[in-house]
This record gives sequence, C-alpha cells and structure tokens, in this order.
Amino acid sequence: MLRGMSVLSVSGAGTIAAAGRGMGPARGTVLLVDDDQAVARAYERILKKAGYSVDVSHDAQEAVALFGQRRFDVVVSDVRMPGMSGLDLLRAIRQRDLDVPVIIMTGSPDVQTASEAIEFGAFRYLVKPINLGQFLVLVARAQRLHEMARVRREAVAEYGPDGRYLGDKAGIEAPFANALTKLWMAYQPIVSWSQRSLFAYEALVRTGEPLLSNPAALFDAAERLGRLTDLGQAIRRHVANTMSHADLATPIFVNVHPADLQDESLFAPEAPLSAFASRVVLEITERASLDQVTDLMPRLARLRSMGYRIALDDLGAGYAGLASFAQLEPEIVKVDMSIVRGIDVSVTKQKLLGSIVSVCRDLEIHLVAEGIETVGERDTLAALGADLCQGYLFARPGKPFVVPKFDHSIPTVAPTIDTTAA
Repeated sequence: MLRGMSVLSVSGAGTIAAAGRGMGPARGTVLLVDDDQAVARAYERILKKAGYSVDVSHDAQEAVALFGQRRFDVVVSDVRMPGMSGLDLLRAIRQRDLDVPVIIMTGSPDVQTASEAIEFGAFRYLVKPINLGQFLVLVARAQRLHEMARVRREAVAEYGPDGRYLGDKAGIEAPFANALTKLWMAYQPIVSWSQRSLFAYEALVRTGEPLLSNPAALFDAAERLGRLTDLGQAIRRHVANTMSHADLATPIFVNVHPADLQDESLFAPEAPLSAFASRVVLEITERASLDQVTDLMPRLARLRSMGYRIALDDLGAGYAGLASFAQLEPEIVKVDMSIVRGIDVSVTKQKLLGSIVSVCRDLEIHLVAEGIETVGERDTLAALGADLCQGYLFARPGKPFVVPKFDHSIPTVAPTIDTTAA
C-alpha cells in the first residue's frame, strides 16, 4: 500500500497547462466517484483534457462494481455520498487491491474522516475548493507511484515472499479472513537425542492464503486487526480436532500469544483443547511483553489446574529473558535458535547455553534446543547436556505426524567444548 498520505487544503485558479509541465504523457485510467453530477463532469473534463481515460460513477456501490471489472491507475472519490460513503468505498477497494492510490475529497473536513482515511490508506485527503493544477500533479504522482508499487509486488511474487508488505489495515481484512478459512497445522517432532526417541510434537500454524503464508505475517495481521483472539481460538480448535482423531499419546506443544492468556475461552472446560489439557504444553510465544497480561500468575495457576504445562519459547530472543523466566516459572524452556545456530563454532554461545542448562537442571526444568540443522550443532548441544532437540536435522514440519530421523550419517569431527561452559 502506498504510504505518505497527508491532508492537503488547496484553492485558487491553477491552470491545467501549468499542471502538465514536466508530467509527460499521462494516459492513465481514473475512476471518478462523486454524487454531484455537475462537479463530476467538471473533473472529468479536466482529467480527459490532461490525457486520462475516465470512468465516472455517481454511486459508490456502482463504483465498487466498476472497480471489479477493470484496472484503474487512480481512484478519486468524494467523502459524503448517499448510502455508501467514500470511506466505505476506500475500504472495499482495499479488500481487492492494496496498491491503487485513492484520493479522497471533501468540502466538510473533520478529524474523524481524515483519521479514517489515513487508517485505510488514502493517498491524499483534499479539502475543497481544490486547485486544479495541484490536483492534476497529484493524480500524475499517484499514477507513477502505483506503477512502482505494482512492479514491486510483481517482483515479490516472482522471487518469493521475503519482504512482502501487507498494506493498510483495510487491505489485510480479506486476506486474514481467507487465512482463517484455509488454516491448517503442521507438526514438527521434538526428540530425545540420547534415547533416540520421540519426546513431543510442536503444532505450527500454516495457511493457504499466499499473502499471509509466513506465520509472523499472519500474527502481525491479526494484531493489527485486533483479532489475535480469533486466531488463537482457531489454532486451538485445529489442534484439538487433530488430537481427537489421532491415536497418539505424545504431548503436543501449542503456541500461545500473551493476548490469549486474557481470553476466557482458553480456560473454559468446554473449550475443544481443554479435553486434552494433560497432553498439551502451552508454549508462551512472546511477541509482546507479558506485562500486558493482568493477573498473570492466577491465570497460569488456572491453566495448570486444568492439566496444562507451560513452556517459555525463544529464551534468548526478544522479550524472552530472565524476567519472563521468573514470571512464568515454566516446566519447559525452549532456547532460541539464535543461540543454537553455529554453537559448534562459538565458545561464547557454548558458555551461554551451558549456564542455561545448569539453571534448568537445578530447577528441574526440561530444556529444548530449537533450530538444529547440523550434526555439529547436535553433538555440541549433547555434550553440553541439552538432550531435547528440535530442528530440520530431525524433521521438517509436516502434516500429522512426521517421523523423526535419527540416522545422520554424515562424517563429522567431534565438537570441542570449553570445559568452563557448563
């Protein structure tokens, strides 16, 4: 979505000739929406004289239909119209297209409409009367930026999702709704390396919605839309459904956002996952601080009384530090992959992990090392006393239930461990 939206109040008798200097040929397509037919005809003449192809609609509902039938480079709309307003139109457009610039015009500006226009990604919020020269300059600029955004999005689609942006709030509502519909859970094994045995599975959220295929993007969208609770409930329903159909006694780790801890449905005896509480480890994923959770300790006590165990995720990254360790008093700690990755060649990481292993051993807390990809990392972790392992070396996440691989027959040199690490 195009950023940099501002409120602009312009007036005067700017000329089309002045506006055209330095613009080059336009020949773009503009959707013009205004219920005042005389005003719409005036803007239509101006835009056509500047070289634009213009579709005019006097009704926002009709404009939505037109937008679905052809591609427009720029949309220009009045705010106040009978029935569907210009802001409603902006919202509907964002559900179809994250990039097209929408210029909003009004003769009765107020803070509410201006803030909503900003929230839903308007390119400009213009206050009438509008200088015609400035207007055409803005339309030309919007068209060019739209083309740049389109090229960028096509490049992202071609070369992969890294760096994909979500656009404005309205633009992610439809993808998020579709993501919930296409939600599914992948499962990755957690193993005991010394026993060569399965310890548990972690349930990892996935979706068939391409814009939100990255779990981090999915959670970011849920947070921006205020729908973290909906996402958490959907995840728990999917896991419970899998557990109800699987002949499996192995524990399942389920990620829980701090916001979920304030959702009373998590504590409800009739909730789908509650029936399996004794086999579930709630993995607190700290995308936000636990300080936002009111009555944290009583809530954790309620969950434990139901049979759940608590794990602290990503120790060593983000918010997940010693304070969280003390707040949660977890039964299980998962060490972040930033510590695990390359630990076989980093004395500093070895010392750090050795200290964590020692504390966990003293407190009788299970420790799981995440993100193990190499035999060298595996062997170094084992030498430091970190027996529970998770990572691509053993299995990638997949449909229930992936069988872990223990035969890593790759020639390796025995790890060198600093004896002061533990």
